[in-house]
Amino acid sequence: MKVQLLLLSLVQSLLLVSGQVLLKIAINRMEAFSFTWGFFKSVLLNLPFAGCGLCYGAASLLWFYIVKHFDFHLAYPMISLSYVFGTLAAIVIFHEQVPLSTWIGVGFIVLGCMLVAH
Repeated sequence: MKVQLLLLSLVQSLLLVSGQVLLKIAINRMEAFSFTWGFFKSVLLNLPFAGCGLCYGAASLLWFYIVKHFDFHLAYPMISLSYVFGTLAAIVIFHEQVPLSTWIGVGFIVLGCMLVAH
């Protein structure tokens, strides 16, 4: 049961992070906010923005399933895995430098998830 929760939580976290990554890419492609056709066109024709919505929708549906079928005290801490994947996405996709203090925090998150899953 806990292995299934872990696997579903990993997928749900990956969907959340994918949505965030696509949102950042989409926002960088949008024009500056204004009440003009150009701005709304840059939103409506923005494929990463649509992908962001799809990822959030899928993550939400999966979260509904997780909450319904697993104990909340086990399920909720597992979504913190999205912070781990978000940090990795910052490095791999956005080429950001991640300080040691962040890595220590990520290590604590992983340790916490391992303790909850154990």
